[in-house]
Amino acid sequence: MKLVCSQSDLSTHLSLVSRAVPTRPTHPVLANVLLAADMATQRVSLTAFDLSLGIQTSFAAQVQAPGEITLPARLLSDIVSRLPGDSEIALAIDPDQPTTARLASRFGHYEVRGLAAADFPELPLMQTAEPVKLAAESLVQGVQGTLFAASSDETKQILTGVHLKVLPDGLEFAATDGHRLAVVETENPPEDAAVSQPPAAGFAVTVPAKALRDLERMIGTSNTGEAIALYFDQGQTVFQWGDQYLTTRTLDGQYPNYCQLIPREFSTQVTVERKLLAGALDRIAVIAEQKNNVVKVTIDSVNQAIALSVEAPDVGSGEEQIPVQVLGEDLEIAFNVKYLQDALKAISSAAIQLQCNQPNMPAIVTPLGAMKMTYLVMPVQIRG
Repeated sequence: MKLVCSQSDLSTHLSLVSRAVPTRPTHPVLANVLLAADMATQRVSLTAFDLSLGIQTSFAAQVQAPGEITLPARLLSDIVSRLPGDSEIALAIDPDQPTTARLASRFGHYEVRGLAAADFPELPLMQTAEPVKLAAESLVQGVQGTLFAASSDETKQILTGVHLKVLPDGLEFAATDGHRLAVVETENPPEDAAVSQPPAAGFAVTVPAKALRDLERMIGTSNTGEAIALYFDQGQTVFQWGDQYLTTRTLDGQYPNYCQLIPREFSTQVTVERKLLAGALDRIAVIAEQKNNVVKVTIDSVNQAIALSVEAPDVGSGEEQIPVQVLGEDLEIAFNVKYLQDALKAISSAAIQLQCNQPNMPAIVTPLGAMKMTYLVMPVQIRG
């Protein structure tokens, strides 16, 4: 193997695949990244795999001799990242030492010992069935609109993922931690990213949140305008665009029937400017965080306003009023302030609607605009 590439390309793609390198590998080769140079395409591919999450990415290089090797991911990344971004790196493997790579730049040279490529496990890339294709923008929108609501409690493993459901014209994304629920339906994909022979109607899979976080990062780095192909198989999901791949195991178990949790009728509806509400919540949260993160929301239909108030004994209190449009009854209801903040960060529309019934019943936040998102949040019992 012999190649020359830019420091920025190698460093960027090492950073991407390193997300799939386990911190405590069960086998030494899993701590390595598989580096393969293809002379025909003049590209270098990098692969990492922790036996659950796998990432493969590639970039253009001057490949003078093909070959492959696995090298310690952290060591290689630490060396490359410390070289100037405008420098070139020459990487070569001596046939007499097939598991040692030599890296050279104008600043110096290094030797890194690795392991044979044959020891690296093969990624389950499965491309036999027809994929579901989705525009990259729609996929990112669905992930960003739901990921924050997934649980971090590993004892409720099925809730640590995002539930993807195939629709006739796109995907539905859902995530819940038991206290809140975010559901996003993607817009119709463009003609060149239309669903082609999708799996059976209602097909659904739950993908780990970590994998989708890495997917979002990869799409953002590649700036792809092409469709993302989704391949589903028992226990495995693969996302592919160009020669970039992310493969992940799916989460086992029955995902909650979240659709039946969403109320269809409301006694109170509030329309408010998103930035105005977000700013008030950020200020009120300074006090709320000192106690239990609870903020009381008082909806006043006569004065067309809502009041946000916080009482934190031994610390202080706070209250803000915001002009809104109210339809329906007055109401006092309380929420975890962070849950409301998270929802507003995930929404990009200028205005949102807050729809409520009783103080002990779930409330719904929806954006006013093109994004088809429903955010359910359970209220907090007001004491006294």
